[in-house]
Amino acid sequence: MNTRMRRAVVAVATGAMAVSLAACGSAEEAGGDSETTAAAKGDDIKVGLLLPENKTARYEKLDRPLIEDKVKELTNGKAEVLYSNARQDASLQAQQVDTMITSKVDVLILDAVDAKAIQNSVQKAKDAGIPVVAYDRLAEGPISGYTSFDNEEVGKAQGDALLKALGDKAEDGDIVMMNGAVTDPNAAQFKKGAHSVLDGKVNVGKEYDTKEWSPDNANSNMESAISALGKNKIIGVYSANDGMAGGIITALKAAGLDDVPVTGQDAELAAVQRILTGEQYMSVYKPYPQEANVAAEMAVALAKGEKLDSVAKDKVDSGSAKGIPAAIIPVVSLTKDNVNDTVIKDGIYTAAEICTAKYKSACDAAGVK
Repeated sequence: MNTRMRRAVVAVATGAMAVSLAACGSAEEAGGDSETTAAAKGDDIKVGLLLPENKTARYEKLDRPLIEDKVKELTNGKAEVLYSNARQDASLQAQQVDTMITSKVDVLILDAVDAKAIQNSVQKAKDAGIPVVAYDRLAEGPISGYTSFDNEEVGKAQGDALLKALGDKAEDGDIVMMNGAVTDPNAAQFKKGAHSVLDGKVNVGKEYDTKEWSPDNANSNMESAISALGKNKIIGVYSANDGMAGGIITALKAAGLDDVPVTGQDAELAAVQRILTGEQYMSVYKPYPQEANVAAEMAVALAKGEKLDSVAKDKVDSGSAKGIPAAIIPVVSLTKDNVNDTVIKDGIYTAAEICTAKYKSACDAAGVK
């Protein structure tokens, strides 16, 4: 583990949000009973880790090493972590679950490509006595534990920031909304949160659900929006994440639009740099070390046949299960004003990584150090 990753592994405040997200149902309905039926184990456990894609930088650079290192820490280095990335292919991920079952993992951490399509695979794992921790996205099926961020708050933070950037110009033209993939349940929650803030305060000229969260698709959609609305009518863009924001900004620049505020999410390095230069207005910083630590703690506890009471303070419902033990992590709106207090303070990036020669003057102007 490199120095930055070690700095990034921070203490988990599992009780940060004590508000229950679902008052009804029981853990047993959600498959939460699997932790009590698993045979008690020591540190010599096998953890399966399945992440959804590699186009978004966070999964390989942050989530994977953070989870792997925390699992090792919790098991005195004795645990084995088996890892696969589905590369945005739901069918491939289903095969990867089968492989994990064949490999007899003790627990599975799953970030689903398609939350609904994976339901049968989650059931297979449960039938094989393997509890599943839903990571970042709430998969359907008998999930034993879940950790993610407050996804509606993400959308609200994005919407609030866009309104702030527009100021008195909020009613002077159209905004474009570039939502995430329909296969990702988080995308619907981001969208809902954003609309709750934006509706009635801006005019949405065009709105897209972007296939596979693809920056290329977002770029193409933005080009279509510019053509349909006219470049002089577009005053802002809601982008659900940073990767798409990059594609959107490329399309805006090609049309000669350099002063249109664009939102984002994930605090990717390129996005932080764009924020400092003014190309992108904001991103949403999600404390990945905290989320990863919680997932690892849930997984190790379940593999050892322990309950999740100490780590999962919330309950959530999916479309197929109720009362799933959950830990929901708060988020932060990231602008050029708080780079020092977020991604640098938490060790996600160093000032040197952000402030390369191309961005040095922008860093100096924002006081990034």
